[in-house]
Amino acid sequence: MKLQDLMVDSKSAWIDYPGCSGLQFEIANLSRKELVALRKKCVTQKFDRKTRLMEETLDEERFIQEFSKATIKNWKGFKLKYLEDLLLVDLADEDPDDLLDYNPENAALLVQSSTEFDNWINEVVFDLANFRRTAK
Repeated sequence: MKLQDLMVDSKSAWIDYPGCSGLQFEIANLSRKELVALRKKCVTQKFDRKTRLMEETLDEERFIQEFSKATIKNWKGFKLKYLEDLLLVDLADEDPDDLLDYNPENAALLVQSSTEFDNWINEVVFDLANFRRTAK
């Protein structure tokens, strides 16, 4: 038996968001190989005349877009009122129990704008225990 035959690049699971009843995210785990490839897509190299060396620059905005797209596959139960715990929003004209639709743009904006959510998603994505097969 070969280890390579058993390995998978990615696996997703539904994870409850702490403190928000009914809010779940479908999160995909990223292998090291996928993470490196994702980072490479977001890095540009430029020659620095002073040091005479190539310098790498990470396009952080693009990295957030790509990382969010690769890791946040969907969500359910995302009530608008939960946004108040994650970032500054004005819900004066909205019903707090209305649901926020999932789309890649909303997911990326959430990661980009909320330090708390960004920290949580990074903890969840790289914790293998969240993606292990559960005992039946």
